[in-house]
Amino acid sequence: MKKMKYLLVTGGVVSGLGKGVTASSIGVLLKACGLRVTSIKIDPYLNSDAGTMSPFEHGEVFVLDDGGEVDLDLGNYERFLDIKLTRDNNITTGKIYQAVIDKERRGDYLGKTVQVVPHVTDAIQEWIERVAMIPVDGMPGPADVCVIELGGTIGDIESMPFIEALGQFSYRVGSSNFCLIHVSLVPVLNVVGEQKTKPTQHSVRGLRGLGLTPNILACRSTLPLDENVKMKISQFCHVPAENIITLYDVPNIWRIPLLLRDQKAHEAILRVLNLQGSTREPSLKEWTSRADICDMLHIPVRIAMVGKYTGLTDSYLSVIKALLHASVACFKKLVVDWVPACDLEDEMEKENPDAYKVAWKLLKGADGILVPGGFGDRGVQGKILAAKYARENRVPFLGICLGMQIAVIEFARSILGLLDANSTEFDANTKNPCVIFMPEGSKTHMGGTMRLGSRRTYFQVMECKSAKLCGNRSFIDERHRHRYEVNPDMVSRLEDAGLSFTGKDETGQRMEIVELPNHPYYIGVQFHPEFKSRPGKPSALFLGLISAACGQLDALLQGHKVPTGIGNGIQIQKVNVYQNGNVAKFAKIASDGIYSNCNGAH
Repeated sequence: MKKMKYLLVTGGVVSGLGKGVTASSIGVLLKACGLRVTSIKIDPYLNSDAGTMSPFEHGEVFVLDDGGEVDLDLGNYERFLDIKLTRDNNITTGKIYQAVIDKERRGDYLGKTVQVVPHVTDAIQEWIERVAMIPVDGMPGPADVCVIELGGTIGDIESMPFIEALGQFSYRVGSSNFCLIHVSLVPVLNVVGEQKTKPTQHSVRGLRGLGLTPNILACRSTLPLDENVKMKISQFCHVPAENIITLYDVPNIWRIPLLLRDQKAHEAILRVLNLQGSTREPSLKEWTSRADICDMLHIPVRIAMVGKYTGLTDSYLSVIKALLHASVACFKKLVVDWVPACDLEDEMEKENPDAYKVAWKLLKGADGILVPGGFGDRGVQGKILAAKYARENRVPFLGICLGMQIAVIEFARSILGLLDANSTEFDANTKNPCVIFMPEGSKTHMGGTMRLGSRRTYFQVMECKSAKLCGNRSFIDERHRHRYEVNPDMVSRLEDAGLSFTGKDETGQRMEIVELPNHPYYIGVQFHPEFKSRPGKPSALFLGLISAACGQLDALLQGHKVPTGIGNGIQIQKVNVYQNGNVAKFAKIASDGIYSNCNGAH
């Protein structure tokens, strides 16, 4: 049986260098060499998972098919590598300690004193080896290479058990089965104008002091490293010059795998892992095409993002990526106008008139409006006002999770005249509860108690826009994360007034998709389609929103019957739209690119 190869990515000097994007790009490069790749993210925090953390703390919570609430970097891995990970691919200190304590309570340690070394470090190594063997690409058998990202920065006290475990692990699996890539910073001080290597030197010294020796250095800098700087790093860090890679700023995120390839990063990795004779030269034609196309786009499409976490764009990272995938497919440059939901409310007009005017100006200037998910009552009234504006002014609208629920509440208030219509999340005593707490939920335990993971939605009306966008299939599988749902007792009244619930679960009692049939594009979904959008395979409902905002929706829908180009002069090629692991045939559209800075956040 072949031995698994492990590639560890660590970070030094400062956080936020882009370890996640680097690890994902390395995976892309190795996959292009013909290797099968899986990924593991280690987060040293004590939480069991990311589910109970505020988006302001750690960015968005990414949801997997199995219901795992995980770090957003796993979303990067899934998008870049087009794989489906499991909850166990995200290791946290909380999970490890819980597993160790459970074993201790069962008596598995046979009276031993349970300690960090060897019990916690052994648990970490066992978890890595077990999860690395799980197939994630739809093919039988384990992958060839497991890319492991260690979160945080070298020297953080909470990551010490993981560093000790990984040091033991590298020795145990052997040097030809373990490669360490250390991502560091080479800053340029404006006063001097010189690339400074001392932070990297200290970072590598700290790493060595903890028992890990880097094979490859990936140096983040604004510009490519000067040759003399590279030689200096090589001399002081004891790393061959050909194993020092510059991750300098690039116009868009799709250029990072190309950057690694051009600097022969794959050759350095394959040398360390002794895989030189079993791979091919990396073919990255699709990535090159995406990068080139996205650099050429100049016609904007403006989407107003009405949310409560707009102060940190990572809070909506997957939503942004899904919008980008769709906008590039329509040959448009995405412009996201961040609209704090609170700023749209009447109270803000009195408290801060300037913020109120700016928010409404952005909303009214948008080509489309998106209301993403969220929890709590802050900003809900603003989201309702945004949905009302989109409905009354026939502006393309997509509501996700809470965004769907507020669209239903707005309709009940404005069309049915139920002025006190609300969700029991915000008003437990409302006389007209349009949205209610799900009976299987828990009101005492927050972690892992929502309706999570992949669930099936059955279309009730095949002539609706959402069904057409999804390839006229009878059902779709999408990922969920919610505690509240549309009240089934209110559905008949809402439908009699013109709202159409076009998608429901297998029982027919849980509303999944809502549409306004006489509106250009007004769709709300209880699930999160952004989590399954991929480069070159945009989510169908996001593609519908962008197409409607560009005036291309009719051409897109007709593409199911008569494939026609909807480009704007750029050479076009056929691209598949991703829906639940299946391919829906569409009009010919451009391969995907992305507008982003190097850290993948915007």
